[in-house]
Amino acid sequence: MSELLLPPEHRYAKIIKEKLNEDGSELSILNLGPTHPATHGIFQNILLMDGERILDAEPTIGYIHRAFEKIAENRPFYQITPLTDRMNYCSSPINNMAWWMTLEKLLNIEVPKRAQYLRVIVMELARITDHIICNSILGVDTGAYTGFLYVFQFREKIYEIYEEICGARLTTNMGRLGGFERDWSAEAFRKLDVFLEEFPPAWKEFENLFERNRIFIDRTVNVGAISAESAMAYGFTGPNLRAAGVDYDVRVAEPYSSYEDFEFIIPVGKSGDTYDRFCVRNAEVWESLSIIRQALAKMPEGNDYHAEVPDYYLPPKEDVYNNMEALIYHFKIVMGEVPVPVAEIYHAVEGGNGELGFYLITDGSRTPYRLHFRRPCFIYYQAYPEMIKGALLSDAIVILSSLNVIAGELDA
Repeated sequence: MSELLLPPEHRYAKIIKEKLNEDGSELSILNLGPTHPATHGIFQNILLMDGERILDAEPTIGYIHRAFEKIAENRPFYQITPLTDRMNYCSSPINNMAWWMTLEKLLNIEVPKRAQYLRVIVMELARITDHIICNSILGVDTGAYTGFLYVFQFREKIYEIYEEICGARLTTNMGRLGGFERDWSAEAFRKLDVFLEEFPPAWKEFENLFERNRIFIDRTVNVGAISAESAMAYGFTGPNLRAAGVDYDVRVAEPYSSYEDFEFIIPVGKSGDTYDRFCVRNAEVWESLSIIRQALAKMPEGNDYHAEVPDYYLPPKEDVYNNMEALIYHFKIVMGEVPVPVAEIYHAVEGGNGELGFYLITDGSRTPYRLHFRRPCFIYYQAYPEMIKGALLSDAIVILSSLNVIAGELDA
């Protein structure tokens, strides 16, 4: 963009003018987004460029205009779940389970062990899909399309398992307060067994395609590095924090849904660069597979897939159609006519991208008084301008890709 076209009040206008006066070199403004495919969503970065080198960056969000937090404050608690789907839509079931756990914490509901293990399985499947998307598309952004095409078929296989569980694929609206809306079918477990057999060899091949690939290493090592101190100062969590050398994981620090029953390690990097973020996510996929196998092996007998909380758990549909009392309960629950205690709570889980939290204040009414979503991607994105200063434009693309910034978590 020419400096003549830049509004004089824009902070870059003076910078460009001064730079030209200093040494005669020419600077330019580049809009990276909001519709550029490499931005991984609808957000914008206004870059100040010296040739291919990035001197400064100004991020802009808000293009989705959803206002989920304010919508949630005007919806009954049961009707908020579909909003959580649409934050990090690459791992929707984790968002769903986190919201139900927040309400269960509010209402002091004890979820049966079997339902907790089923939740662990579906959350780890969601983590795998999240990492498949992040790492395979990082490959695309470095010029390697093959890995993406190869492993994406397994994302589809996980979506088929979701379909067996709840009937949906991407935005799942899965589960209920106290557990699941129905027990898992035999077909869901069969498809899970097939996935556990077929996916690991493919993921190993995917790792082999990239982890020692000379081109990929040159594009990612020492690119977009962030120190442990800076990462913690920005509020990083999840794989991006662990890649910087900090072994913080909500599943271990504050166990939920019986994660304390499972053995797994926390993959940790050293340099906090793009390559470390890639390797940490690769390693986490193997840990997720291990957790799923442990949950299947330890699965309690019976069919306790939800807690006995008739005031909050929707009655069976056949009862609703044939029994007036069940119909009344169904209406009261869906419309939020069942009272909740006055409280202020926070509950967090280890999402695909880091600590996903819900800060909930209730005043006893049918809707939240205040509900704040702690979206990990929103926190990462604040550090992005600092991470790309001095980098090349091509580096900015892979740095953004390795952070796995999902636009759905920016505009809530």
